[in-house]
Amino acid sequence: MGITKTQIFNNRQNELATIFKVLANPARIAILQYISGQKACICNDIVDEIGLAQPTISQHLKELKSIHLIKGAIDGKKVCYCINLEKWKEIQDLLNSFFDKTKFNCC
Repeated sequence: MGITKTQIFNNRQNELATIFKVLANPARIAILQYISGQKACICNDIVDEIGLAQPTISQHLKELKSIHLIKGAIDGKKVCYCINLEKWKEIQDLLNSFFDKTKFNCC
């Protein structure tokens, strides 16, 4: 979808599309599952757990941060990541609203 085409959709539709786009990668799902089970973790821990190269993990973390689903705090030369619980809940509510309004009465 071209950048100019987003203007024909409402904010909620564009926000959902962005969320789905970010979550559409299995590596990002694995990263979220790992982080959600930790108090905090460091990028190298994620690399060891997921098995992808550090630059690849960093790119996935950047995408997750772009929708504010995770937060990072710098601790010396290390960055600790955690789930942004406020945004997590907001996205959960947005998705629930989307699915709750869907009618399954065709075909």
